[in-house]
Amino acid sequence: MKEAFEILSDHIKDVRRDEPMASHTSFQVGGPADVMALPGTAEEVRLVIKTARYLDCPLFVMGRGTNLLVTSRGIRGIVMKLADNFSGIEFDGECVVAKCGTPLAAAHCLGGAEFLGGIPGTLGGAVTMNAGAYGGEIADFVEEVFLSSPSGDLVLQRGEMDFGYRHSILEAVPMIVTGVRLRLVPCCEEESLDRLRELNDRRRSKQPLEYPSAGSTFKRPEGGYAGTLIEQTGLKGLRIGGAEVSEKHAGFVINRGGASPEELIALIEEVQARVFQASGIHLTPEVKIMGER
Repeated sequence: MKEAFEILSDHIKDVRRDEPMASHTSFQVGGPADVMALPGTAEEVRLVIKTARYLDCPLFVMGRGTNLLVTSRGIRGIVMKLADNFSGIEFDGECVVAKCGTPLAAAHCLGGAEFLGGIPGTLGGAVTMNAGAYGGEIADFVEEVFLSSPSGDLVLQRGEMDFGYRHSILEAVPMIVTGVRLRLVPCCEEESLDRLRELNDRRRSKQPLEYPSAGSTFKRPEGGYAGTLIEQTGLKGLRIGGAEVSEKHAGFVINRGGASPEELIALIEEVQARVFQASGIHLTPEVKIMGER
């Protein structure tokens, strides 16, 4: 990966070799990425894409790492991080145009989108997986999505995104979100802030925010809730090493302290197996597991 590092370093200010992914994920675990690039412009994003294609090496795009679990052996190829280095909001009439690395918390300025304020990810990742909470989804506010790929740039309208529960067309299309146009909804700022505080208080009281995790570990199964199924199976507090099914909310697998990525993965798989054995329901991880096994 020396050639990739040299090419990217000539044009991008922040490029790193053997970067520990534990410093870039909310689980606070993970081995090294061969090369990590943190571009600051759309032109630099395109350069990273073209470099990976030219060298025929893997490219993984991440935001804040709040929905990511990386193995101890790390990630081969190039990791492109789009977070604080690629964020910003501009107002455009009745819309907001935001770069993909903009934190979701910034979107609480949209009336009715207060539920986004406590989700610790980025807009790019949120649009890709149609993030949501408390009955709301980011898809409710999307007007356009700006994308980049090796073959050029593209703009998709909301109706072209195939939004569904924790799903969009981008899960199957090799394109990178660089920005989003969101529709503003008129609202009373005081009422919006009150709603934001209410939702954040609810999160703090019910979720294990004091421990490293990736939020809700599993997608909601049809007709029920993952946390309820896990609790009914008697798995609250189940531990493998430093990994634990939270006592506070069974839908969260947490790093209780000193957990390895493999312990976290093993616990996720054990929960899946036991819930399936007890109920016949297969829980699908919402957490993205990356890296060499």
